[in-house]
Amino acid sequence: MLSDVERISVSPVFVGRSAEMAELSTALQRAGEGQPQALLIAGDAGVGKTRLLEEFVCAATARGAVAAVGGCVEIGADGLPYAPIAAALRALHHELGVEMEQAAAGSEGRLAQLLPELGHAVPEAHDEFGRARLFEHTAQLFERLTADRTVVLALEDLHWSDRSTRELLVYLLRSLRGSRLVIVATYRSDDLHRRHPLRPFLAELERLRTVQRLDLPRLGRAEVADQLLGILADTPDPALVSRIFLRSEGIPFFVEELAASYQGGCSTGLTESLRDLLLVRVEALPEAVQSVLRALALGGSAVEYGLLRAVLPLPEDELIGALRAAVDANILRPTPDGDGYRFRHALVREAVADDLLPGEGGRITRRYATVLSEQPQLVPAVERTTRLANYWYSAGDPARALPAALDASREARRRNAFAEQLQMLERALELWDRVPEEVLADLRPADYAESYPACSCDEDPNGECCERLRYVDVIAEAAVAARLCGERERCLNLCKLALRHIDETTDPSRAAWFWGQRSRVQFLFDAGDNGRADLAKARALVENGPPNAVQAEVFARYAACDMVDWPEPEDIALAERAIGIARQISDEPVELHARVTLGTLQVILGREAEGLAELQHVLSRAVELHEPDLMSRAYVNLSDVYEGLGRSEQAEATAREGCEMARANGLLGASGSILQGNWVEPLISLGRLDEAQRLLDAVSHELGTPTESGFLNRLRGLIALLRDDLPAATAQLLNARAELVGGRAQSWLPVSELAIRLAAAEGRFDGVRSELLAAVGEGFPSGKSRYVWPLLLHATAAEADSRGLPALDADRPAVLEQVRAAASQLLRGWPLADGFALLLDAELARAEGDFQAEPYLRAAAVLEPLGLPYPLDLALLRAAEAEALQGRRSEAAALLRRAEEQAARHGDVRMQASARQLADRAGLRAAESAEPEPSVEPAAFHLTPRELAVLRLVALGRSNRQIAEELYISPKTASVHVSNILAKLEVTGRGEAAALAHRLRLVPVGA
Repeated sequence: MLSDVERISVSPVFVGRSAEMAELSTALQRAGEGQPQALLIAGDAGVGKTRLLEEFVCAATARGAVAAVGGCVEIGADGLPYAPIAAALRALHHELGVEMEQAAAGSEGRLAQLLPELGHAVPEAHDEFGRARLFEHTAQLFERLTADRTVVLALEDLHWSDRSTRELLVYLLRSLRGSRLVIVATYRSDDLHRRHPLRPFLAELERLRTVQRLDLPRLGRAEVADQLLGILADTPDPALVSRIFLRSEGIPFFVEELAASYQGGCSTGLTESLRDLLLVRVEALPEAVQSVLRALALGGSAVEYGLLRAVLPLPEDELIGALRAAVDANILRPTPDGDGYRFRHALVREAVADDLLPGEGGRITRRYATVLSEQPQLVPAVERTTRLANYWYSAGDPARALPAALDASREARRRNAFAEQLQMLERALELWDRVPEEVLADLRPADYAESYPACSCDEDPNGECCERLRYVDVIAEAAVAARLCGERERCLNLCKLALRHIDETTDPSRAAWFWGQRSRVQFLFDAGDNGRADLAKARALVENGPPNAVQAEVFARYAACDMVDWPEPEDIALAERAIGIARQISDEPVELHARVTLGTLQVILGREAEGLAELQHVLSRAVELHEPDLMSRAYVNLSDVYEGLGRSEQAEATAREGCEMARANGLLGASGSILQGNWVEPLISLGRLDEAQRLLDAVSHELGTPTESGFLNRLRGLIALLRDDLPAATAQLLNARAELVGGRAQSWLPVSELAIRLAAAEGRFDGVRSELLAAVGEGFPSGKSRYVWPLLLHATAAEADSRGLPALDADRPAVLEQVRAAASQLLRGWPLADGFALLLDAELARAEGDFQAEPYLRAAAVLEPLGLPYPLDLALLRAAEAEALQGRRSEAAALLRRAEEQAARHGDVRMQASARQLADRAGLRAAESAEPEPSVEPAAFHLTPRELAVLRLVALGRSNRQIAEELYISPKTASVHVSNILAKLEVTGRGEAAALAHRLRLVPVGA
């Protein structure tokens, strides 16, 4: 047996984890090559997750990486936000110093919300996108830090992580590309009950290709023997190995505890209880040491020495002696910063805490709370309010716990930790009825009601709303926190609870504010009617009331809601009304946002000059005020209306500037997806498809709301369609539709257009008609004309192309009449809309059998000054076809060359192929092409190119006369070709020939 001096309990030999170390080493190598990696290490409590992490960190630093370790603290689940990230950043700052501060430059102090050493924190109390900015600046920090080194970010005990930490981790994993970063996190798999908050987080991470999960198995008997050999420094007796292996069940930590017990002479008498096993070494210590451990167990995962000294009424020499004894017994360890102590394993701390007598725990936590209230400097400032709130709550003192919870909620909000803010506010609501009236009377709205602008002394002559905080005020803060952290149902329920406490007759503004919150959360999650019904209730409550902030915001939001969905002329008047009220009450942010809405409405409803001037003025003012959120919205809307007007060069430049602004201000995670989409869209219009594709490839598929993801997927599908990659276009259309859960016209209309174009490309004319009729059935807002014109145009073109198909001919007049009726409601008056309108008229005539070049030439004359290749290329192609049909071959050839040039500018492979096909059919000399269309020559049948063309039309159900018209030959010649085809294919009729053509893929799928 070893002497007390020689006795150890941790094996110096690392056993049983070679496979896991190899996986971690491979991940480190990949990260060094610019492929960020994330590994989640799962295992039972005590299975060796921390030891594996420590060994990997040592190996990584030996290979030149910079490593930082942060641990989740157990009170994190009750509101201590970003604790492990902050600890890791502090370690990085200690390692890198000035270099770290330089990497954080440009964040305007927002990273100080995570680590105060990185600057003065910027207050974000009223900032909707504060958290998005914090997350984006954190991502940019790691991008800069990993530019020339590999960084390992190691996080322990994710099962205790706060929600804000989890969401920040997800953001980093989704957004960081090309960074030399390895994120390794551990968690207890045996602690994850069915409702554990870590479960959905893990499910979300498992969908990311960069995330790998490592499950640590328990040790086998041979590995336990190796571990004991390291602990005992001698070959263990086989009987001892067997006994410890059976009792530890292969858990390394239990092996250590049992080995320590045997070394201490306690070879018998141990109970099988896990708690008793964990307490064996604790109970072997003197009572004075056990008393210190009991106090330490209730202080949190780690306790500062100064705080512990103030809590325990012991002479300092005795306290230090007790701590040294616990450290020597390998029960405690100093914290990494050397400022305090923590239990070597959380299981021991839990066992010590669980062993306390009733009332004993409350007395200790009350002592912690009292000391911290009197000496707040004893703990880091970022932890102070949350820990104090938890101490008072654990002490069972509602009168002190309620104000402390409110203070902690306010601090969490200012750190953009909205989930933790919500937890503290819900605790305050829980405690409200248990707190004496005199305590409640001392709480002031000015201190805690930061989000709630519904106070109006004119409506409350007693001034109660200004004098004291009310229960409904706390609900309001909780509702906003729930909305900002994505808890939609919780926000709705809190608003419902508040409305039960408010008399809408005597307090309409407060009631309207809550209806407005309900509307906002519905709109944010694309749910139901996008919140319009709730917003209408809010509007009705304040319609005739006195001017105030709620009224201005409700009017502005109502007009904005219509703007993105179903804009009408009366919305302009409503936006102007909101602007007037905002000016009257000196609320410039609401005024400027309302002016963005006004300018956008004016442009899309036909008042182009006024609207553009309004938007440009707001953008200038936003830049002057340096209001990133307002700048972002102005850039989004201005780039969008430019594109709608056909001014794609200006749209592209505006969106590009907006993206640069968003990145500089940490907004790429908030409005960045929309701005990047608004940048891609004009690039497609300008024919810069490669550039557009590169931008889309750089946008993470994981970021953004479903609406934003659907927008980007629709653009990916459009590029694929132009490149004639129909399978890819179909996949992206399905992706876009899967994310199109709301009913916003600006979302579903362009997706419906893509579906129509794709169905037409595949020859599924019945699918085109179904899509068209479904869209017409939904109705078209006149203010969304930019999306409706191309939809109607391509659907009508398909109707014209399918003339002669009996299944579609019968209902075609009624369908075309519906198209005309829909088009009559759309706005015109700017060149792009006028060009689409003229093209639509021409296609309607073609669908009815009147195919003339002149209508298409008129459309081309209107479209050409815009400088856009599309839809000019379509107008020129149709005009060329009509001229060829009339026998004007030179005019047709000239138009065809122009059409193919524009199609090439647009990158439209399909239209270029159509131009070549027309040239072949009409015997015209097509423009030279670098990529001639490959011809299909089924050698077994020896069909000529002309016979292939006839066969395709036979398969489409065309008669000999229709074939003759389309191929510019006589009906007799068409009949001869059909006879030759039947003979070569060895079939008896046109139906068999059509079936064989489909099997040979000589016609579009679905034709």
